[in-house]
Amino acid sequence: MTTTPTPLPVSPPAHHWRATAAACTTVVLWASAFVSIRSAGETYSPGALALGRLLTGALVLGAILLVRREGLPGRGAWRGIVTSGVLWFGLYMVALNWGEQEVDAGTAAMLVNIGPILMALMGARMLGEGLPRRLLLGMGISFSGAVVVGLAMSGHGSSSVLGVALCLLAAVVYALGVVSQKPALAHGSSLQINTFGCVIGAVACLPFTGVLVSEAADAPMSATLNMIYLGVFPTALAFTTWGYALARTTAGRMGATTYAVPAIVVLMAWVLLDEVPTLLGVLGGLLCLAGVAVSRSRQRTGATPGDPARPVEESRHDEERQAERA
Repeated sequence: MTTTPTPLPVSPPAHHWRATAAACTTVVLWASAFVSIRSAGETYSPGALALGRLLTGALVLGAILLVRREGLPGRGAWRGIVTSGVLWFGLYMVALNWGEQEVDAGTAAMLVNIGPILMALMGARMLGEGLPRRLLLGMGISFSGAVVVGLAMSGHGSSSVLGVALCLLAAVVYALGVVSQKPALAHGSSLQINTFGCVIGAVACLPFTGVLVSEAADAPMSATLNMIYLGVFPTALAFTTWGYALARTTAGRMGATTYAVPAIVVLMAWVLLDEVPTLLGVLGGLLCLAGVAVSRSRQRTGATPGDPARPVEESRHDEERQAERA
């Protein structure tokens, strides 16, 4: 007589909560970057600030890579590394720093937050990730929240055509950089991919070396420390945790997660800069968080074509359980 094995209890694998923790770390650190950029950007020009940040990040990541002895990533990773290094680490940071000097913070926030939407569309087109309805609904809610936060942040500053164009450029290259990095993570660790991506971004910004040296000589210590902070935490640490999480989900879903950044920025500005949020800002932040929750939620009816591919370990365990039941 054959007995049917008792189904194993279903519990979320360790990589699920680790990936979630990595994504949350990235979002918090990227939100803190807005506070530091506001300080350092008063002293350092856009190109010099980007170069100083990338050089700091490359040194930290390179040291960790040597200590861990991870070496070079696989040959298949280099196309994505070079593309994301030039676009995301290099061009994006310069364009965003420059754009925020030409438009008010609210306008910049609204324009740059087009990036996650482009990311989801590019991921569906270029990576075949699909566009689940919950992801689209969540991103719609979050983007409306980002617009509300942007309106709340908008002051009386002017918005030049150049500034708007630079913020839109930042959004486009941000999305292209993420979509380019996703396939590379199949051929190397997040530390490897982001270390060499950061190095390539720094090389792309080397024309700003003279400006950086000149401005650093006259910069107050607080501005330089903020630039170093940007390199160590929002760059070296946050990009590595981002890569870890991105390797375990879709580019669209990770992009939707970044919509939590405006809500955290509102909170940090209140705590660190004594900028009391308006009712409109609080409402926008809550909409951003609600949209992230919707986009990150999973249907219980099983995998769909639009769902992200599960890690190899999880698929292997499922196959073993199915074999036992057979």
